[in-house]
Amino acid sequence: MSMANIIAEQARLIMLRALDEQPSARLNSDLLIAELEGFGITKTRDWVHEELRCLAEIGAVRVVDAGSVRVAHLTDKGRDHVERRIVLEGVKRPSPVGL
Repeated sequence: MSMANIIAEQARLIMLRALDEQPSARLNSDLLIAELEGFGITKTRDWVHEELRCLAEIGAVRVVDAGSVRVAHLTDKGRDHVERRIVLEGVKRPSPVGL
């Protein structure tokens, strides 16, 4: 697997976890960019928008355009991946709780 794929899979998991931590299960793409930067992943807004599109295609999030940003909303399927009940192809598998 290429480094670009490894980074994308990691970033998708980070975004799902960030959404899961929100009471509304929603964040906009600029806030997700800041979250990714905290994990050493510095990418453009267009790159994050593309990764959100990928997550939407597999049913992990719903995405709505809001001006120049996109708002992502975690779906039950995305939450199931974060909580290790299912595995979503193309998203890094979360570590077991406590590890």
